[in-house]
Amino acid sequence: MTNEILNQFKVHPQKKRPLIVGIDGLSGAGKSTLVTQLERELKNKCIVSVIHIDDHIVESSKRYHTGYDEWYEYYYLQWNIEMITNDLFKKIHNRDKELTLPFYNKSTDTNTFKKIKITPESIILIEGIFLLRKEWKKFYDYTLFLDCPREIRYERVLKRELVTGDSEERLNKYKKRYWLGEDYYLKTQHPRKEASKIYNSFL
Repeated sequence: MTNEILNQFKVHPQKKRPLIVGIDGLSGAGKSTLVTQLERELKNKCIVSVIHIDDHIVESSKRYHTGYDEWYEYYYLQWNIEMITNDLFKKIHNRDKELTLPFYNKSTDTNTFKKIKITPESIILIEGIFLLRKEWKKFYDYTLFLDCPREIRYERVLKRELVTGDSEERLNKYKKRYWLGEDYYLKTQHPRKEASKIYNSFL
């Protein structure tokens, strides 16, 4: 996989801006683990930056108790889609050398704007869920979709949420919010078909 991304980088037609690689996948698929491995291997060959899309979610008041169904809040309101489109993707394509993005602080439920330097001859790995939604999919040069059996993903996400409420509460949250949002994404955006490559993640 590292070699495939490097090959894309070598033939990248727009040398005046970074190669944009999207690492997509549903919850518990192993995106963060894969990106850490890719970053470690790629940085020996070129300049690499990693952007985690979950660092840029909105404050809780904008995504909870809005009057919409919980799955809708997760898919449509968890991020400011227009802001990320304009201030992340379009700016990279416009060859801006600096981005200004909001970083979410969970402990204070606030966003702080920070600057990110962009090196034109580099690779940017963007990691997160719903990356191949219709608003963003055209901006990538190369995309990976991590495919993992539902049973394994569900087990993973429930285990990592052990500190939050009881097991029934966690399960209900995932059923009403996250898993319905993911099902909607699969049915409407077809990320497996849209991705440049599917990576089967079973471990």
